[in-house]
Amino acid sequence: QVQLVESGGGSVQAGGSLRLSCVASRFPEGNYCMGWFRQAPGKKREGVAIIDSDGRTGYADSVKGRFTISKDNAKKNLYLQMNNLKPEDSDMYYCAAERWCQVIAGKARDDFEYRGQGTQVSVSS
Repeated sequence: QVQLVESGGGSVQAGGSLRLSCVASRFPEGNYCMGWFRQAPGKKREGVAIIDSDGRTGYADSVKGRFTISKDNAKKNLYLQMNNLKPEDSDMYYCAAERWCQVIAGKARDDFEYRGQGTQVSVSS
């Protein structure tokens, strides 16, 4: 089992920045992926960013060039640096993990085996 706890959400104005953090009880064994997805109640889930155990990253087209995913293996932390935020980025953001996974063709994914409770991001215009 992998427990994930997010932090760093909040309210900012358009053009601002936020850094989301996620503490994992452990990273999954073997080849794994850690990522972020976002979803509001009743809305479609969107994979935002992903990084695998070899450091390959992937992003949704909507956030490329604005968001950066990274991880600290020693601290078992995952991060999402979000710059130039837009109102349409407002959502609940979830940290997630998947075993036996690798990033393919630089694409994010929206389905993971483990997920945290989420942290809210609100961007005002």
